[in-house]
Amino acid sequence: MHRQGRTNIWLAQQLSCNSRTISKIFKKEVIDTYQLLQISIALQRDFFKVYSELL
Repeated sequence: MHRQGRTNIWLAQQLSCNSRTISKIFKKEVIDTYQLLQISIALQRDFFKVYSELL
């Protein structure tokens, strides 16, 4: 997000939630796959690829 100049507020708007929810998501150790998909779409980055490359 930082590299793209995006904020928690921007992402919250993309995901139809509030910035507090975004902060909570980023603090979690585990993220729901649906949330990861939504974030990947919003940021146009395949975060699943990061994990699959570890296999």
